[in-house]
Formats: sequence, structure tokens, C-alpha cells
Amino acid sequence: MSVVFMTCFPAVCKVESVMLEMQDPKTGVKSQPQRLVSTTIPHAITGEDIVAWLTNCYSIGAEEAWALGTMLVAFGYIYPLQDHKRLVIKPDASLYRFQTPYFWPAQQWPVEDTDYAIYLAKRNIRKRGVLALYEQVQYNSLHKWMNHKWDFIVMQAKEQYRAGKERKKPDRVVFDCQERAYWVVHRPPPGTVSAMDYGLERMSRCLCVYVCVDYCFLCLFSLFSSLVKYSVTYNKHDPFLAPCLPSNPWVTDDVTYWFLNMANVGIPTKMRVERWTFSFGELLSDPRGRDDFRLFLKKEFSGENLAFWEACEDLKWGTAATMNDKAQQVYKTFLTRGAPRWINIDGKTMEVTVKGLKHPHRYVLDAAQTHIFMLMKKDSFGRYLKSPVFKDTQKRAICPDQHMFRSANARKRRPSISPIIVRQLEQEERARMATSGPVDITQVMSKLSNKGKEYHLSHLYLFSLTCHQHVLPIGTHLCRSTNRVPFMSLMHYVCTF
Repeated sequence: MSVVFMTCFPAVCKVESVMLEMQDPKTGVKSQPQRLVSTTIPHAITGEDIVAWLTNCYSIGAEEAWALGTMLVAFGYIYPLQDHKRLVIKPDASLYRFQTPYFWPAQQWPVEDTDYAIYLAKRNIRKRGVLALYEQVQYNSLHKWMNHKWDFIVMQAKEQYRAGKERKKPDRVVFDCQERAYWVVHRPPPGTVSAMDYGLERMSRCLCVYVCVDYCFLCLFSLFSSLVKYSVTYNKHDPFLAPCLPSNPWVTDDVTYWFLNMANVGIPTKMRVERWTFSFGELLSDPRGRDDFRLFLKKEFSGENLAFWEACEDLKWGTAATMNDKAQQVYKTFLTRGAPRWINIDGKTMEVTVKGLKHPHRYVLDAAQTHIFMLMKKDSFGRYLKSPVFKDTQKRAICPDQHMFRSANARKRRPSISPIIVRQLEQEERARMATSGPVDITQVMSKLSNKGKEYHLSHLYLFSLTCHQHVLPIGTHLCRSTNRVPFMSLMHYVCTF
């Protein structure tokens, strides 16, 4: 069995494993010599024995066992000794034999017309020109088409016929049945629905039904397993599933949690340090963890790797105006020959990166960044988790106690005012200030109608004269520097006009 065939058609391998189980001397289908006309056929089995074995072995019904047995016959794994044209399992005393592995589909023998012509010529010699109708039609067609090499075909047929006569009769009958079964499968009679009409690809699709179901089940099982593993890992770090320590600032108005989890806090919490061990991505996503990892790489004399990764991130998420300058700076610092912080990447990645820097963009350094990321993940990250740097940080990490708020304090806390009420109070305050405070004369003038502009301007002129002559009612004050008067006095005077 070829490796390529096993890779392309895994369902065929599963069927062949079933065939090996059926041929097991101890647990397989019981075979015994059976007499066929005047010849004793060795290792013959009956159709009812095949169906019974499939039923008992796979705990399936008789109809399903019959369908599975028929499929094995249709694909040439089992062949009938009597009715050669009907590739089905008869659940009775009909005789069958297991096909030799030489003729199994896994061998991938090319079904060529030359071999079929040799087979028909050999049968024509044996039957002395008496062939089945469809075989005679095929024989004449091949004779006409291969007339240029028909002498070679006849010579090969005579040699095989002469070699077959030297065998014992039971062996000769068995080989003839095997060969006939092979060609009935691959060159069926006209009008017969064959499992090999479209070659091995159709057979693979037919046999892959159960395999696809199993594969889908395995995919779903793997998906659910990953989901469960993720949920179990992050269970304590989910604020919906576990309480925040020391308290949830959105509920208690206590901001200690935010201070303890600042980006560059001096001493991190134990839960924060624990997240660093989940994955290398978790470590790099935390600024405090990245600082700790940078300290470790500095002691390992490989701090340029993390610096290059951070420079690539800065280029990727930075502004477009500084993109070209940053790309050239990264090239001079990390990639060029004799760079002060030269990084070790393979030649192919370096070639792709340098070629892309001729026309820089945000993702021009992705290949080199991925290479350095995988290098740190596979090598540096594992040693970091075992290093004294991480163990010291883990030892100094704090675990804040949960804050317990008494019910008395809870009763003293009052809910905040609704935003709608606050907006209404602000509107009322602005209206009150507008009616009681001084107003600008220019604002009043801008609100006057355009139709009576001259009429209002004449009266306003008279009003300004009277204001300068101090004819305003007692209790009002005119500020000459700002041209403002109390609003109520102004309205009263305008109405008198």
C-alpha cells in the first residue's frame, strides 16, 4: 500500500482493516473447502456467514450488515464464485471468496485497455470464441482500435493461457474467478451501476461517509476541549466569574484595584504574574511583564530581540508620517551589517525584509518580527519561567485581601442624581440667571425684527439720550462704560414708548 494512497484515501485503509479482521483465522469469518460443480474450492465462505459476522462484530442490524457486505463486493474485496455479474451479497449459501490483496484498490494498478484486451483474448481462446454479448462487443472494438499491436496482445494471451493450464484445477478456477471479478468491477456490463464508474475518488467519497462523521466529531471534541481548557485556565481571572481583589471599583468606588494593576507598577499582584505563565503572548501584552522579561534578556545578553519586537510594534501601530523614518531607523539599528544591536535571523527572512524596506509600509517587518517572536517563545520564554528573575518577582508579588464593606456604610451611601434631573436643574438655573442678571443691548438689538428696524432704532436713540440725561426711574443704575442697564428697567422703558 502506497503512502500517497493512504494519505489521499484514508477510508480505503479503514475498509482494508475490516477485511483483515474478517480473514483472521481465530476471530474472522469461518472458511472451509466447498465443492463447486466438480471442483473443490479452498477457503470458500457463504453469504450468510459474512452477514452474520458483520452483525455480531459491529452490533448492527441485518439490513445494515447486508449493505456493508454488498459494498465490499462492489469494490472488489469479496467476489462471488457463481453469479459473477451480480456484485451483491446474498444472505444464503451462495459461495464467495476473499479477493487477493494483489487486486485490492489500494494497489492502484492502472486499468489499461491493453490489459483488458489481453484478458478478453485469453477468454476467447478458452471459450473458443464464445463470449458474452457485451464482452464480444468490447473485444471487437479493442481489436479494431489496437490493430497495430494485436499480434502482441494475442501472444500475451496465449502465454498466460499456457501458464494457467500448468496450475492445478482448483487453483486455476480460483485465479480465473479472481481475474473475472476484477474486470467485472472495473469494466462492468453496460447498464450496470458500478462503484468504480468515477474511479477511486468516488469510492473514497462513498467510503468516507463514516470517516467524515468521525472527523467532524473529533473536530468538535477538540474545539470543546480547547474551550473548556481556556475557561478553566482563565476562571480566576474573569471578573464575571471571580471577585476582583481587593474589590470591584465599579461597585464599591474603591480605586485600589486600579492602582495595584497600573501599567508599570513596582510590585505586581500574584494573579497578574500568574497570567504571564499562560502564554508568551500574555507576557508581552503586559507592560510590567515585558519589563521583567527585558531584565532577564539583558542578563542573557539577548535584549536586542525584545527591542526589535517592540520597534516593529511601534512601526505597525505608529503614525503614517513617521513610518519611513522608523523603518530606516530599525534597519540601521538591527538589520544592517555592523548594526549596534544586530539580530540573528536566517538569510531568506533577511532577504525578504531588506527587499521590502525599499518601499516601506506598516507590515514590512512582519517576517522578521515573527521569526524573532518564535525564537523568544521557543527558547527564551521557557528559560525565563525557570530563571531567578521570574521566581523573585513571583515571590515578591502581593495578594491583596478582599475589602469587606459593612452594611451600615452601605445604607449611608445614596444613589447619584439622575442625569435628566441634573439637566433640568441646569436649564432652570440658566433661565433664572437670564432674568435677574444684566443683558447686553447689542443682543437685544440683534433680536429685533428687520421690518421695524428704523422705527426701533429711532426709539433706541431717544432711549440712549434719556439714559445719559438720567431720566431713568429711581432704583435703576446705568453703567456708562458697558452700556448695560438692568433688564427689567429696560423692558419697562421700551414698553412706555
